[in-house]
Amino acid sequence: MKQRWQIFWHALFWVVILFFCLAVARNNSKLSVSDLFVIIVLYGIINISLFYFNYLVLIPRFLDKKRYGIFALTVVLAIILYGFGKYGVALVFKQFMLMRIKAQVVGFGSYFLSTVFTSLSFLFLSSVLKFTVDWFLNERIQRDLENQRLSAELAFLKSQINPHFLFNSLNSIYSLAYQRSETTPEAILKLSEIMRYMLYECNDNKVDLVREIQYLQNYIDLQKIRFGNKVFIDFKIEGKIEAQQIVPLLLISFIENAFKHGVASNPLTPIRLLIDVDEAHLHFFIQNKKHANNRDESGGIGLNNVKRRLDLLYPEKYNLEIRDERDTYTVELSLVL
Repeated sequence: MKQRWQIFWHALFWVVILFFCLAVARNNSKLSVSDLFVIIVLYGIINISLFYFNYLVLIPRFLDKKRYGIFALTVVLAIILYGFGKYGVALVFKQFMLMRIKAQVVGFGSYFLSTVFTSLSFLFLSSVLKFTVDWFLNERIQRDLENQRLSAELAFLKSQINPHFLFNSLNSIYSLAYQRSETTPEAILKLSEIMRYMLYECNDNKVDLVREIQYLQNYIDLQKIRFGNKVFIDFKIEGKIEAQQIVPLLLISFIENAFKHGVASNPLTPIRLLIDVDEAHLHFFIQNKKHANNRDESGGIGLNNVKRRLDLLYPEKYNLEIRDERDTYTVELSLVL
């Protein structure tokens, strides 16, 4: 279908050009409309065929393959052959095309030289069009390849989140089961709700911010179950979160790290968590007191993951500040939703 439209627009362009030439020639010639039409159409077909001969045959077969010598030789031969063709047409309309003032006939050499400029013009135009089309086509192919690469990378980054989160959550539930806690079934049910969201409800590029916050709340509830409700967290939501969307699973890594490496059991130093939405801007703040011995033996997959996702999904639309101080660890993220 696309190729048919290309043929249509090319044909329309040449028809308009031919009729334009006919109108100009009619106002500056004493020839009849029928004679002008035949001459212009014949010359038009010859020049247009040279245009597409270069566009469809010579450039793809020789120039694109860097066979420059053969391409130059072929172009010269084409100019010569088309010059003979144009002279043949001129002989048919000798009285109009070859006769000058005082009944002098234009010789082959003089007429042939006059056709060289026209032939070179059509060859130049076809070359410019070919290079322009190829450039735009290559640019589109490169964009498509880049988009495919980014999509594959994002899919890979997202696939890392599930096992990373599941690994940490199962560790938490294992601790409950090992202690024969009565809250183990509740923890498993909460994990089931979380995994349902991760596997089935966040497959789109963006999800409702309300659902994402609910997912974060479920994770916090799971941690409270793990520690027997001895988790102290100051979680505040400000602004209008309805009708806003966000890339899924973007904030969970910061909260995971706060629980994993921070102190959440002291009511005097609770984990401070704030999500503030102002129109289309989101401000995320989380701060936790650090353990005395705080080492991440897993290699920090979560933070590296979220930084890369921010670069890909919110280019030049976010600001991430991480302050790793002596006693506290603070993360502030601002982004345009």
